[in-house]
Amino acid sequence: MQHDPLLRAMARETYEACYPTEDWAPVRFEEAERLGTIHYRQAVEAAQRSRALTAAKGEQLPLFEAA
Repeated sequence: MQHDPLLRAMARETYEACYPTEDWAPVRFEEAERLGTIHYRQAVEAAQRSRALTAAKGEQLPLFEAA
């Protein structure tokens, strides 16, 4: 998700909220992202759904920031 930093940040927050320790998920976010684990894919799906709900309400989503 390197092309969408906001969605990646949302997925990271979801991942860390749902899987706060290694008892809940075997690896931290960066490793899960690299490996494409089920935990990572679930966090991405949750972030995409959250974004879609926000967009469905007619709210303006922030544009990405230029580096």
